[in-house]
Amino acid sequence: MLRITQPPATAAVTAEHPLATARHLTRYGLVVVIAWIGALKYTTYEAAAIQPLIAHSPVFSWVYGVVSVRAFAAVLGTAEITAALLIALRPLSPRISAAGSALGVLLFASTLSFLFTTPGVLAASGFPVLSVLPGQFLLKDLVLAGASLWTLGDSLAAAARRGAPGGQQRR
Repeated sequence: MLRITQPPATAAVTAEHPLATARHLTRYGLVVVIAWIGALKYTTYEAAAIQPLIAHSPVFSWVYGVVSVRAFAAVLGTAEITAALLIALRPLSPRISAAGSALGVLLFASTLSFLFTTPGVLAASGFPVLSVLPGQFLLKDLVLAGASLWTLGDSLAAAARRGAPGGQQRR
């Protein structure tokens, strides 16, 4: 019987390939989603859509007494675009990317808090059925928060490797 085997180094590279692809897809997919969401905050449509979420939040409701709905949406959009750009900088500066990831975690954690403060999150039949808007709309941020947390850990690990003696550079 003919048996074909790969050398160990080739097997390791083959096994690493899907992981590297997943890492890049997670990081840069997150960058695209956060930047897109941030850019939409500059539109009247999106500013109006987030207004009830902000207005019912015990943490953020005071903001509309200080700035307009559009102005606050623009501030959020700027923060989201900034987070996306910083996360994308991982190959150049893992520390800066970690700051963007931390900002992403904070942004999505605050959005997830709206699940508990916004009327209409649960469908008329009650828990565990979520309404489409705002319930399911907000729940997706759980995955985005997880991706932000992963990019934070990945960037911190890369920064630690760069700062290590010998400057071990991997990934």
